[in-house]
Amino acid sequence: MNGPLYRQTINKKAISTRKKDKGDDPMDNLTRWFLENQTGLSFNVLALLFMTHAMFSKARPVTSKFFTLSHYNAETGKYAAGFDDLYFMTFCIVLFTGLRAGVMEYILAPLAKHWGLTKRKEVTRFSEQAWLFTYCSVFWPLGLYIYCNSTYFLNMTELWTNWPDRELMGIMKGYMLAQWSFWIQQVLVIHIEDRRKDHWQMLVHHFVTITLISTSYAYHQTKVGHMILVLMDVVDLFLPLGKCLKYLGYKTICDVVFGLFMVSWFFARHVLYLMTCWSIYADLPRLVSFGCYSGNMNDRKGPLPVPDGWSHVFEPFLKPEGLVCWNDNTTFFFLFCLLFLQVITIMWFLEIVRIAARVLKGGSAEDTRSDDEAEEDEEEFEYHDLQPIKEEVGVEQIDLHGWGRRNNGHNKAGVTTSSSVSLPGKELLNRIGCEKQIE
Repeated sequence: MNGPLYRQTINKKAISTRKKDKGDDPMDNLTRWFLENQTGLSFNVLALLFMTHAMFSKARPVTSKFFTLSHYNAETGKYAAGFDDLYFMTFCIVLFTGLRAGVMEYILAPLAKHWGLTKRKEVTRFSEQAWLFTYCSVFWPLGLYIYCNSTYFLNMTELWTNWPDRELMGIMKGYMLAQWSFWIQQVLVIHIEDRRKDHWQMLVHHFVTITLISTSYAYHQTKVGHMILVLMDVVDLFLPLGKCLKYLGYKTICDVVFGLFMVSWFFARHVLYLMTCWSIYADLPRLVSFGCYSGNMNDRKGPLPVPDGWSHVFEPFLKPEGLVCWNDNTTFFFLFCLLFLQVITIMWFLEIVRIAARVLKGGSAEDTRSDDEAEEDEEEFEYHDLQPIKEEVGVEQIDLHGWGRRNNGHNKAGVTTSSSVSLPGKELLNRIGCEKQIE
C-alpha cells in the first residue's frame, strides 16, 4: 500500500505532487481527487451518517445498521449472519479509509520527522508500516483473546462440532466483519493509489483472502476462519515493526525482531496452518453431517438433500435462515483456496531463506527488478513551498547487508548499535505477506 497524500514539510518546505499527465482521463482525475481527500471525505460521510441518525428518528431503523451488529436474537443473545451485515461492513470500510489516511498524515508522518527521518520515502514508508502495526496490534490480540476463550482452543476437532451453528457471539461477529472489511479496503487502496509492479499478484492474494473470509462467515465455519486469521496476522505484527525499527536505525533490535518474524512465519504459516488444512481434510468429513439445513437455531431443519443447480450456493450470503449446504465439493473448495495461499507463502518463504543464506555468506542481495524505477522516482520529485506530496511507489532497490540505517553503525541519536550478524532488511521485508514496501 502506498501512503496517503501527506502535507509534509522538511526544512520548512514540502514536497510537490507529480505533474499531471496531459492524457489523464476523467477516471484518473477522480481517482487522484479521492486519493487526495481520503481523510476529509471519509469523516464527512461518517459525520453525515451520525447527524442523520441523531436528527431524524424515522431514519434510525436504517442508519443504526451502519454502526451496530444486525440480526440479533434476543432469546439466545447471539447474532445470525445476513444481508444487513453489509451496512456495518460499509461503515468499517469508510472508517478504515479515513483512519488510515488521517493517522498516517497527521500522527505517524510528524512522528517520523520528529524521530529524525528526513527523506520523504522514509517518512512515507515508516507511516505505512506504523499504521499496519497499529491495526495488527489491535486485531491480533483480539483474535487471540477470542481463540483462548473458545471451545476449540488447542483442540481442532472442536472446529467442526455443531455445524451449522447459525449464530455468533457479538465479539466474534464484529471481529469477522471488521477483518472482512479491512481486506476489501485493501483492494480499494491498491486501486486508488499508484500501482506497483506486483499489483496483480497482490490483487489475487487479496481476493482469495476475501473469498475465504466471506465463505467461512456465510457457511457458518467462522471458527476455522477465525483461526486462520489469527495464524496469518501474527506475522504481520512482527513484519511492520521490524521495518519501522529499520528506518529509525535500531539495528540490534531489528535483528531480534527479524528473528521473531522468521520463526513466527514458519510455525504459523507452514506448521499450524497446514495442521488446520489437514483437519479440514481428515476431521471435517468425519464430524460434519453432509447435506443441507434451513431455519434458525430455534427451528433448524436438516439434514436435507442437496438440490440441483447452483442457486443454493449463494443463498447463505443473502438469507440468515436460508438453505446452507455442505458436501465434498464445498470441502475441496475451501481446501483449494487455503492451499493456493499456502503455495504463495511457501514461495515467499523460500525467497526469504535464499536471501538470508546469501547475506550470511557475505554475498550481495540486491533486487535489480526495480532499480530503474527507484532512480526515476527520485528524479521526478522536486521541493516547493507549501505543496502537498503524492508519491508513486514500486518495489525498491534492495540492499540487505544492513538492516539498520547506513550511518557508520550509529543510530540517529549517535548511539553505536551492532550485532554479530547484520540480518537482511529490504527484500526480506518487502512483499512478504503484506503490501508494504521498504527502501
